[in-house]
Amino acid sequence: MSASGGVRPRIDPELVGFGTVVKRCREAAGIKQGQLADLVNVARSYISHVECGRTKCRRDFAERVDNVLNAGGDITQAWDDLLEQIKQVRYPTHFVAFPKVEASADQLRVYESYLVYGLFQTEAYARVLLVDDDAVATRMKRQALLSRTPRPMISVVMEESVLYRQVGSKEVMHEQLEYLIELSLREGIFLQIARTAYYRGVRASFTIATQSDRSEIGYVVKATGGETTRDPSELAKVSEVMHTLTAQSLNTEDSRALMRKVIKERWT
Repeated sequence: MSASGGVRPRIDPELVGFGTVVKRCREAAGIKQGQLADLVNVARSYISHVECGRTKCRRDFAERVDNVLNAGGDITQAWDDLLEQIKQVRYPTHFVAFPKVEASADQLRVYESYLVYGLFQTEAYARVLLVDDDAVATRMKRQALLSRTPRPMISVVMEESVLYRQVGSKEVMHEQLEYLIELSLREGIFLQIARTAYYRGVRASFTIATQSDRSEIGYVVKATGGETTRDPSELAKVSEVMHTLTAQSLNTEDSRALMRKVIKERWT
């Protein structure tokens, strides 16, 4: 509910994703919202609305901001990406571009049953899985949010078999598991290993992305790809499964100990 008692409007994750890029470039340039507003001749509130995802600006405005901030085309490209998603009217409204949702989230909860979570993959590991250099570059670009400030809180549960499933060479696996350990020591990143067992309700890998307005979007892996949904009943089921997994998996310290054990026994 808003302060006036009305229902708060849903924030479009694609617009939030674009706004996040604008804000990141502005802060990197050391410029405040009011200063940027003066430089591009708009009200400060307009800059705030763009950065918060409350309004969609015109492309010429995106170009002006890009030039003023010396963003090297990042803002213009983000605007073009936004437009491309808006044009995709052939998809139902409950489908959204999940990478944009991921980029604008302030919390990510993930279960992976078969492979290392995409944001946690090393380049060598990803290169074995993906078909070309562009796909690898796209995945590596997604990982920029791991070093972003502020970074979303990320909670990942991975099935134990992922640690033993060889992707590429032993060297690739050794590097990948070492990287997982390093990531798990970072503030705001929680990595747990689920022992190979039956967990009630667990059917497939999934991600739940929570936005700043506390709305949630889920991505569930299926046999033919993945499906993105905002359906409350589906999200409730997936959230319940995530609670089960985090409660029954190894804690973070024991998970790191297991990864070190697997490195020593399998990948060294």
